[in-house]
Amino acid sequence: MTKQRFSGRLFLFLLSAGIVTGAVALTKEKPPPELKFELAADWPTLPAGMKFGGISAVASDSKGNLFLLHRIKPFVLVFHGDGKFARSWNGDFKTPHGLRIDADDNVWIADMANHLVQKFSPAGKLLLRLGKKDQPGLAGDRFNRPADVAVGPDGEFYVADGYGNSRIAKFAGDGTFIRDWGTKGKGPAQFVIPHVVRVDKNKRVIVGDRENQRVQIFDRDGKLLAQWKDTGAPYGLALHNDRVYLADGRSGKIRVLDLQGKLLTSWQASANKKQTPHWIHVDQKGAVYVGFVSGSKVQKWVEK
Repeated sequence: MTKQRFSGRLFLFLLSAGIVTGAVALTKEKPPPELKFELAADWPTLPAGMKFGGISAVASDSKGNLFLLHRIKPFVLVFHGDGKFARSWNGDFKTPHGLRIDADDNVWIADMANHLVQKFSPAGKLLLRLGKKDQPGLAGDRFNRPADVAVGPDGEFYVADGYGNSRIAKFAGDGTFIRDWGTKGKGPAQFVIPHVVRVDKNKRVIVGDRENQRVQIFDRDGKLLAQWKDTGAPYGLALHNDRVYLADGRSGKIRVLDLQGKLLTSWQASANKKQTPHWIHVDQKGAVYVGFVSGSKVQKWVEK
């Protein structure tokens, strides 16, 4: 018997006898820690006499300030990270729906009733306007009740055009129309209210196909890459640290997925069917913010 074969048989004998089980256990992969979140009390603090309208969107800038978009004037409310009120501003809005903040802290707002997508400075100065006010349409310069906008890594941006057109429209950073994709329907690359759109670190365009109760994933030219069908109704989508956070506006649940769509954890944000989550955002520290149009409130959740 060779020395090599003898050593192999000796190892098997010791393993069966339980002598080297500790060494084997050391190589065993540990399960990932369970994700748990708890509700932060009394966030934010509103000035005396101010109240929330229906909160349709939440986003944070590079300084940790939180921007809340709601349905009464002043439409944009800004809070410090600790929840103290900072300032507010207005724009040319009728039914503001989606708010995002890009890498340069510019504020993008999609307005359903105006049929506009607008870009503002952090202080509210208008920088870019797309669409024709009060003129819905299906074209490179028209929207029909747009819901959301996402800025990509190269400055291009994507509009979830949304309630009326059931498409994703792609634009260059200066507002030049590039292409669009999607029609109304239940098939692949079709939508029934593309409600939210995000771009992940792999430059995939992730779309919450709300009424089809699924998430569809595309490359930046509109090629369908994948579908996640066990998500509930994706009213809100957020990305943070290789996680996808989804607000299910039907069940009131928040779901956390990995970048392949695998469920990591979930919790109930609201059991009241009249107060269902509409928007979700995760800040730089990992705190989760949930906005409620019906219910006129915002929640802050922190990881335990």
